[in-house]
Amino acid sequence: MSNTSLQSIRRNLFSRELWSDLKEAIRGTEKDFTKIPISKAIILLSIPMVLEMIMESVFALADIYFVSRLGPREVAVVGITESLMTIVYAIGMGLGVGTTALVSRRIGQKRPREAAQAAVQAIIASVAISLVYSVIGIIYAKDMLRFMGASEATIEMGYQYPMIMFGGNAVIMLLFVINAVFRSSGDAAISMRVLWIANLLNIALDPLLIFGWGPFPELGIRGAAIATNIGRGIAVLYQLYLLMKGNYRVKVKLEDVRLQLKTILKVIRLSLGAIGQNIISHSSWVFLVWVITSLGEAAIAGYTIAIRLIIFILLPAWGMANAAATLVGQNLGAQQPDRAERSAWIVGGVNMVLLGLVSLVFISVPHVFINFFVDRAQAPEVWQAGVTCLRVVSFGFIIYAIGMVMVQAINGSGDTATPIWLNVIAFWIIEIPLAWVLTNVADMGVHGVCYAIITAETLLALMAMYIFRRGKWKLKEV
Repeated sequence: MSNTSLQSIRRNLFSRELWSDLKEAIRGTEKDFTKIPISKAIILLSIPMVLEMIMESVFALADIYFVSRLGPREVAVVGITESLMTIVYAIGMGLGVGTTALVSRRIGQKRPREAAQAAVQAIIASVAISLVYSVIGIIYAKDMLRFMGASEATIEMGYQYPMIMFGGNAVIMLLFVINAVFRSSGDAAISMRVLWIANLLNIALDPLLIFGWGPFPELGIRGAAIATNIGRGIAVLYQLYLLMKGNYRVKVKLEDVRLQLKTILKVIRLSLGAIGQNIISHSSWVFLVWVITSLGEAAIAGYTIAIRLIIFILLPAWGMANAAATLVGQNLGAQQPDRAERSAWIVGGVNMVLLGLVSLVFISVPHVFINFFVDRAQAPEVWQAGVTCLRVVSFGFIIYAIGMVMVQAINGSGDTATPIWLNVIAFWIIEIPLAWVLTNVADMGVHGVCYAIITAETLLALMAMYIFRRGKWKLKEV
C-alpha cells in the first residue's frame, strides 16, 4: 500500500468530505469507480457492502439467540443443518462470483446491455440448480441429520428444519446472485437495502413463529426456517422488481428474459471455479462439525454459537473483500490493471486494521459474548466450548482479513480457477486431517478443531498474497 493512498484515506477520515461520502454511499451513487480517486471509490463501494453484511451478521446472531431459548438440541440441529447448507451457499456464492466478474467487466467496458443479459442467465442457472437441492433436502432430511451423527431423538424433533431450509434454497441462491449483479455494477447501496429488508423481516418473524406470539402458531424450530424463507423470499421479489423497473446501472428489459446459451455457459464457466473453491472451503465446515459431533451435542452447540459470533464479525469484512472484487473487475475492464492492484492492497490493509481491533476484544473477554446466549450454570459444557472456540479462532482474524481480500480480488479479475487449488491445499489437505488428528489422536477436544482452522486460513492467506503479487491475474480475459 502506497504512502500517498494511506495519507488520502487519513485525510478522508477526518474531513467533512467523509460525511458527504458516507451519505452518498448509503443513498447510492452514479460515479464511475474507474475514474474517481481510489480512496473515494473504496468508501463509496465498501460502506454499503459492509452495512449489508452487518445486517446479515445481526440476523445470524438473532436467529441463533431465539433458537437457543429452545435448548441445546435445537441449537445442534441448526448447527448441523447450516453445515449441510454450505453446499447451497457455496453454489450461490460461486454463481455470485462468476456474475460479479462478468458484470463488473462489462460495466467497466461501458456495455450495460450485455451486463443485463448476463444477469438474466445467472438467475436462470440459479433457479435450475436450486430445484435439484430442494428435492434432495425434502426427501433426505432425516438421512442427512443421521449421517452427521445426530441422535434419533434429535432427528425426530428437528428434521423439519433442514427439510424447510433445503426446500426453499432457491431464495438463498437468488439473493446471492441478484445482489452480486447490483454490487458488481456499482449499485452496492441497493444490495444493502435488499438484505436489510430480508433480515429485518426474518428477525421480526422469528419470535412470532418460534414461540407463537399473538395470533401466530407456536412452531418451534420449524418457525425459524419458515421465517428465513419468508424474509428472503420477499427480498428476492423486491430484487426482481428493481431489476425490471428500477433506474440503475443494470436494467433488465423484457426482451432480455430468454435463454441465451452462449451467455449462460460463460456465466457457468466463470462460476465453476468459484463454486469449486466454495464447495471445497465450505465442505470443510461439514467435516469439522462431523469431527466435533464425536465430542457430544454440548460441544456442537457451543461451537455453533461461537461460529455465529465469528461470522458476525467476518461478514462485514467480507463486504470489504467484495468491494475489492468489484474494483478489480471494473478497473480491468477499463484497462487500468495497476489501479486494480493498488485498490486491492489498500482494501486489504484497512480490513486487517479493523479485524485486528476486534480480535483483541474477542481474545480478551470471549465469555462476555457467550454469556448472551448460554447460562454457564445451566449449561457449563456448552459455555466452555463456546468460549474456547471464540477465543482461539479470533487469534487468526488479522490474517483472515488480508486472505479474504486477496482471494476475492483474484476472483474479481475472472480468474476463479487459481483459488481452487489454494482451497484444496488449505482445507482438504491441511485443515480436515489436522482437525481429526488434533481432536481424536492428540485428544485436544474443541481446541484441536480451532487450531486447525487457524492453520488452514493462515496458509490460504499467504498463498493468495503470493499469487496476487505475481500479477498473472491481470492478463485474464473475460
